[in-house]
Amino acid sequence: MGKCQFTRLPWEPERKNTSAWERRAQGLERGPSGPTAPTAAAAALFIECAVLDGGYDDSERRLIARLLAERFGLFADDLENLMMESEEAVNQSVELYGFTRVLKNALSQEERIELMTMLWQVVYADGKLHDYEANLARRVAGLLHIPDKESGVARKKALECLDIN
Repeated sequence: MGKCQFTRLPWEPERKNTSAWERRAQGLERGPSGPTAPTAAAAALFIECAVLDGGYDDSERRLIARLLAERFGLFADDLENLMMESEEAVNQSVELYGFTRVLKNALSQEERIELMTMLWQVVYADGKLHDYEANLARRVAGLLHIPDKESGVARKKALECLDIN
């Protein structure tokens, strides 16, 4: 799994002790209609993808948590809070547009492609490609304005990261 190294984005919280208010200001808080910060939106999107096959197990949750921790530099407490809030947002959400809009507006094209690599890792977390998850990944790529070719490259990189042939 060491094949995938993600760069931290400039809007990400730095690794330091911060107050609850500072964490909210850095984007670790949800707005009334769902995640408002890119970190929370990415977490909700990954969880939405993981639950589509009808099974959201510990291995998928651990993979999502690892991806978020590595990519966004979150401490354990912040990460667990983010996971719980994002799971709740997914349970209450009926659309992808809110999550993807936040990401499209906050990330560069290169960063969105990197996010797609992470999303494809979630799709393949259980070692299988499920139709609903694959469909979601394709819809997300469209909403993030990622061409099919670049999404395909992201998918191949995700398979390499997970050592899946």
